[in-house]
Amino acid sequence: MAANKSRLKALPVLFGFFVMGFVDVVGISTSYVKQDFGLSDTLSNLLPAMVFLWFAIFSVPTGMLMNKLGRKNTVLLSMFFTLLALLVPLIAYNFVAILIAFALLGIGNTILQVSLNPLVSNIVSKEQLTSSLTLGQFIKAIAAFMGPILAGFAASSLGNWKLMFPIFAAITIMSSLWLWFTSVEREAEVAETTSFKAAFSLLGDKTILFLFLGILFVVGVDVGMNTATPKFLMERTGMTLETAGLGTSLYFAARTAGALIGAILLAKISAKKFFQVSMILAVVALVAMIPMKNTIGILVMVAIIGFTIANVFSIIFSIAIQKLPSRANEISGLMVMGIAGGAIFPLLMGVMSDKMGQTGGLLVIFACMIYLLVASFVIKTENK
Repeated sequence: MAANKSRLKALPVLFGFFVMGFVDVVGISTSYVKQDFGLSDTLSNLLPAMVFLWFAIFSVPTGMLMNKLGRKNTVLLSMFFTLLALLVPLIAYNFVAILIAFALLGIGNTILQVSLNPLVSNIVSKEQLTSSLTLGQFIKAIAAFMGPILAGFAASSLGNWKLMFPIFAAITIMSSLWLWFTSVEREAEVAETTSFKAAFSLLGDKTILFLFLGILFVVGVDVGMNTATPKFLMERTGMTLETAGLGTSLYFAARTAGALIGAILLAKISAKKFFQVSMILAVVALVAMIPMKNTIGILVMVAIIGFTIANVFSIIFSIAIQKLPSRANEISGLMVMGIAGGAIFPLLMGVMSDKMGQTGGLLVIFACMIYLLVASFVIKTENK
């Protein structure tokens, strides 16, 4: 009976990951905004930048804020910013308004990513944490899939792509109310609110530093594969951009499947061993892919990489917040800050691709994977 109650209380918390997935709407929105206002690539690319920027600025302060507000209230605060972001395009639709909307979306998502992951640890056992966070990533991936579908439906059937925003807003309100009326006990004991210096001093712990860099590099792999896959297919097989874009869809599909299966397996096997096997397979797949010119072969390797990399973020995150439970809020902020650093890798890939073709870009991803492979063996966890 108690176990059933615990599972029911987990539902509104896990549903927060669905709202977290709304940030991926920036991808499809960028295309529509560029078309609507006749923007250059430089101007239209300000939209994703407005989202990434806030991970660097607000991640650590949010970790400190949680010590004052509590994890549940901080999640609810993130929902408020997300709701504001979704309403702005309905009130005013111009380029400045869209920049404001996506700044609010970035702020809301930063707060949500920092606070929701530790909140999960309030409602599940330590043994179930990695599996639960992976399940959350699966739920987030479903929302990411829905963005382009809803935008297309709103544009074709409702007459305006922006009408997807009230749908997302309604879901955000529902999620907020569901969590608001759910009692989340066992708020973990946390340290008193600390200074920025004290929060960043946590990086002095070699394990925390290793894990922070792990987040940085796994985001690098993820962003890198998203951007490199179509270009690699075009270079090696002569595909058109429209057709090669399906490679990215395949990568997302494989990631979604990997997150679902990972959530099941991680409830039964060691996270560290799962991490090790995942990275070995990912590295082998990328090494096999680099010299390939066969379309099917490349797509199979892309799928394997997406499938194996799907759970790495959750594994690293769960190891980090279990390392020092009393400082989990600040650690969560540091880990999420690593997401902003992921914007570095497309720039490095661009430089390498200009010099060596798409192989150069893949070598940057390879370097990220090698770090993660080493980390999977070096990082110490409670469960070997």
